Amino acid sequence: MGNIEFYIVNHELWYRFADGETSRLTAHDIDIVQQLYDDFCSYYPEAIRALAKLYAKSKPLLPLYRYKIVNRFCRCNFGAIDNVFDIDQFGRYHFEYVQCPLRGECPLENIVCNPQFNSRLRPSELRVFKLLVDGLEKDAIADTLCLSIATVNNHINNVYQRLGIHSLAEFLRYAHKFNIFSCTANKI
Repeated sequence: MGNIEFYIVNHELWYRFADGETSRLTAHDIDIVQQLYDDFCSYYPEAIRALAKLYAKSKPLLPLYRYKIVNRFCRCNFGAIDNVFDIDQFGRYHFEYVQCPLRGECPLENIVCNPQFNSRLRPSELRVFKLLVDGLEKDAIADTLCLSIATVNNHINNVYQRLGIHSLAEFLRYAHKFNIFSCTANKI
């Protein structure tokens, strides 16, 4: 979907692609809504759980339910038209500080707006992969982290399986796309 900019005009959410095509986001934008909904569920599950509770009465009308969740998530994290695409060509999200009249008192602040990224990776796995990315061999990683080679291999295999990838190159693309190491720098 890359290179898309969201912005609000007259209290409505609009989007613009790199080619200049613009449109108001509606429940009829099923493909865009579904893709965003799937991404948000995967990478921001706490935010989606909160919005699912908020819009629970709409769930029988699944397209409307998903639209409401995506619309709110986008309104809370995007909104100003600027020169940085909110979703870039690599699928990375660039959240913005959205001016909101409920800032400071909204119960969803720092849950839906400025959401916590879920990399689906455990801290121990991230430590192993950080060293792999830095160029260390498996035996050096085991020595550095005081682990057995078998444990290092288990971490690598578990990550590959969980992410559906098969190589370090694929992991690097995933890590780059979601800024894994910049998001978790303080947690590694």
